[in-house]
Amino acid sequence: MASSHVFGRDTRRSLPVIAGGDGCWLIDAEGKRYLDASGGAAVSCLGHSCRPVLDAAKAQLDAIAYAHTGFFTSEPAEALADALIARAPEPLNRVYFVSGGSEAVEAAIKLARQYFLEIGQPERTEIISRWQSYHGNTLGALATGGNRWRRAQFEPLLADAMHHISPCHYWRWGEANESAEQYGQRVAEELEARILQIGPERVAAFFAEPVVGATMGAVPPAPGYFQRIREICDRYGVLLILDEVMCGSGRTGTFFAFEQDDIVPDMVCIAKGLGAGIQPIGAMICSSVIYGAIAAGSGFFQHGHTYMGHPTGCATALAVLGEIDRRNLLGNVREMGERLDAGLRRRFSDVPFIGDIRGRGLFRGLELVADPDTKAPFDPALGVAARIKAAGMARGLACYPMGGTIDGRTGDHVLLAPPYIVSADEVDIIVDRLGEAIVSVLSETDA
Repeated sequence: MASSHVFGRDTRRSLPVIAGGDGCWLIDAEGKRYLDASGGAAVSCLGHSCRPVLDAAKAQLDAIAYAHTGFFTSEPAEALADALIARAPEPLNRVYFVSGGSEAVEAAIKLARQYFLEIGQPERTEIISRWQSYHGNTLGALATGGNRWRRAQFEPLLADAMHHISPCHYWRWGEANESAEQYGQRVAEELEARILQIGPERVAAFFAEPVVGATMGAVPPAPGYFQRIREICDRYGVLLILDEVMCGSGRTGTFFAFEQDDIVPDMVCIAKGLGAGIQPIGAMICSSVIYGAIAAGSGFFQHGHTYMGHPTGCATALAVLGEIDRRNLLGNVREMGERLDAGLRRRFSDVPFIGDIRGRGLFRGLELVADPDTKAPFDPALGVAARIKAAGMARGLACYPMGGTIDGRTGDHVLLAPPYIVSADEVDIIVDRLGEAIVSVLSETDA
């Protein structure tokens, strides 16, 4: 490609030019086809040629593309809010539309703060989350998140009001003779200890991903963990805010990932799959209690974005939900997720450097280790994750490997999040090509 004026993610890399899409496949300008095994970053949940959703976006453009929410609401926004609340358990019943995941998290942070001001508890200014979480790249979301590598150079700009406890990853940090349930209770108790350390009257919210995405690689919670977290939050009047930007909107086999842990948060953030990559959109959904406090108090949420409630984005997301329902895609997510998990376990059964295979639905992760006995990671200088990504692309497979799985610097994993429409044959191709890519990299790596 000729010299570019685009400021890309990595100034040292030259990328292929995307030219088209066909279901779960991406096609570059040279005609090479890549099976999209990660949906980009768990975004393209309907693949890359979903005609009904594309047509819905075009129809909305023909009607009215945009109107500022300070002047108008829109039929797509109202209908999408109704559709989301129909899927949400009580007391979640109000939707705040934004343009993406980081904006959804920022909205939740600010709403948590304003809620406590409205109810006469202005001293609640502190937020707790977990190390190795990821909640977005804006400064508020980055401060809330616990990815040390992403935080490092911006640390002087990050709010001191953010605190972190241990992640919940039983395979890596469970102690000898400790069951998954016992481990989950142990790390959940860190939340109560931190609340007491800070002062219960000062803590506003606890943020967590129900299934941890990009930073750790599809790590589900230990059994009972979130039930205990919910109890602790309720005991001290702390809001429970769940970040489902990556793991929500059906990715794990239920529309909301938290449904599988038998809890209901006070707020939940969604994005990515909500718009299926066809239009940027995200949402923060809050409880009637939180909304009611604003409505009965100042009546004004002191926040906002130019493109919030964008009619074309909302029309697109509404069509995405329609496709998920019409084609029973959550059923396919569960069925193909089980096939993917079984295929990965068979393919890597004799590869000792695959330490853990985990996840839910079509959200799966593989953690790589240099020493299977100690679970010691590869030296970060080896660049194992980046090399697996390149090896996959060379074989026509787009997957999502990442480094820093353990502490932001060490550890490697591969994240898989194929479209909800993926077929059995395509799942098998993912397993085969990923197997070739990983084995080729490991065979060249001095562990």
